[in-house]
Amino acid sequence: MVMKLKAKASIPQHVCIVMDGNGRWAKNRKMPRAYGHRKGVENTRQAIEYFANAGVRHLTLFAFSSENWDRPQDEVSILMDLFLQSLEKYSTELHQNNIRIRFIGDREAFSNALKKQIQKSELLTVDNQLMTLNVAANYGGQWDILRAVKSIAKKLVNNKLNLEQVNQSELESGLSLSDSPDPDLFIRTGGEQRISNFLLWQLAYSELYFTEVLWPDFSKLEMQQALDTYAQRQRRYGKTTDQLNAEC
Repeated sequence: MVMKLKAKASIPQHVCIVMDGNGRWAKNRKMPRAYGHRKGVENTRQAIEYFANAGVRHLTLFAFSSENWDRPQDEVSILMDLFLQSLEKYSTELHQNNIRIRFIGDREAFSNALKKQIQKSELLTVDNQLMTLNVAANYGGQWDILRAVKSIAKKLVNNKLNLEQVNQSELESGLSLSDSPDPDLFIRTGGEQRISNFLLWQLAYSELYFTEVLWPDFSKLEMQQALDTYAQRQRRYGKTTDQLNAEC
């Protein structure tokens, strides 16, 4: 993988977000967690529009992790219903705005209705080019890497690949976002400062941005602040500042 070096970043080509804090936002208002999740969906719609207009070409949102199944069953059911309703409501709008939507993660655990809607939304928007919106649902970074390793193992067993051909590029070709650039900017709202099994391989050189702001309150002003902070970062990829300055 060839990495382009910059003395300073400008607009990130790929932004990924852990949208954390919906439940706490609702609790702070003495409302049920479902209320916070619905407000989170409204803010997600705003974020998609904002980052697309800012020039971001790839936006990856962590909607539901493989670990989220361990939450209370009633909350999981609400999240699945909200997921389906949101796709039914907003897919046409995404299409009209020239945004492609696709899903990464293991779909087998979803209901037939949700799987059909996912496929319908992807097919509707497949040719759109303004921005690609990746929705990580029932996704985990460890699952993603393991799936890529199994793909390599299968090729080795079937003599379609030899050991000398197993390299970084071969593994990356089996990852969920193999045809997208690695994320430039990782954003996590809600105050936690961890990656939480999200895009573990792809985040190796991403700039990390953590904020205490809960996701429903992550306004356009907060979004711009994240982009402004990114623009001040110097991405060295292991090189020194002097080396980067000499190459400019």
